Amino acid sequence: MNYAESIITTASTTAAWAAVADVTGWPEWTASMSEVVPLDRPTPDRGSRFRIRQPGFPTTVWRVYDLQPGASFAWETHAPGVHTYAYHRVEAQPDGTTRISIGIEQRGALAWLVALLTAARTRRYLRMEAAALKAAAESGAVESPSPTDEAAPVDTMDEGVHRTGGW
Repeated sequence: MNYAESIITTASTTAAWAAVADVTGWPEWTASMSEVVPLDRPTPDRGSRFRIRQPGFPTTVWRVYDLQPGASFAWETHAPGVHTYAYHRVEAQPDGTTRISIGIEQRGALAWLVALLTAARTRRYLRMEAAALKAAAESGAVESPSPTDEAAPVDTMDEGVHRTGGW
């Protein structure tokens, strides 16, 4: 099952990325997140893990498997019968605006059942999160990443993990 949401903001890509990369701050901006606790580092670096609590969902641990500093990150979590992947991207638009895109893909033997039970909530949460990221980016509520963060090496997906839908 695939779900995606995108929103256009007048914020710069730097400001949008600062909001996207401030994963521990998300619960302050959106009711779709109760808690985001870093288990390794407070930023989405390749291999870093975060424990996330969301209303109506079990607590999960997400691991970052892909990072394009200043542009995108993707992470994954596992539950019995379901492997979930999610991405967060910022892209400059020709008119000077920035597109924030987020999405989730669920795979596995029980993905159809999870989708049946949670599709409406998942779509609603993605809309809430995109709107919250836009608002945070436009308000300047998040500091821009330091120059060393932006210069971090580009990481790619783990070998043997294949995504669909242009991930």
